[in-house]
Amino acid sequence: MTEYTDEERKTLRTAAFGAVFLVSHADPGFFASFKESIVGAKALAGASPDLQAVFKAGGLPEVPKGSPAEMESGVLTALQQSTGILAKDPQDLAEFRAVITSACDQVAAASGGVKDTETTAITKVKSALGA
Repeated sequence: MTEYTDEERKTLRTAAFGAVFLVSHADPGFFASFKESIVGAKALAGASPDLQAVFKAGGLPEVPKGSPAEMESGVLTALQQSTGILAKDPQDLAEFRAVITSACDQVAAASGGVKDTETTAITKVKSALGA
């Protein structure tokens, strides 16, 4: 895996955990969100050891703050920036896209089936990733 700066790793982590957050919060409810967060964490843990190292570096992941629209915008921006960062190594980019889209799909299916709001969130994530 290519070496990334601390700031690049922070952006990648924000993008990954933020994508899971967006899908999880598209279907409101405490128990649904809790279950979906666990599924999302497990899905991200299934990444290659190199990508896992990026996800684990730097403490707790940060999700953009503000209104729901501002959080969504911040996550989608981080996802778009991630594709530029990962363009250094097309293999890293392909894996990142695959892991994030799989995690989002798993999160959406984790609690009572995929809702329209979750499908919309996944579509936005995939679009931001260029997937």
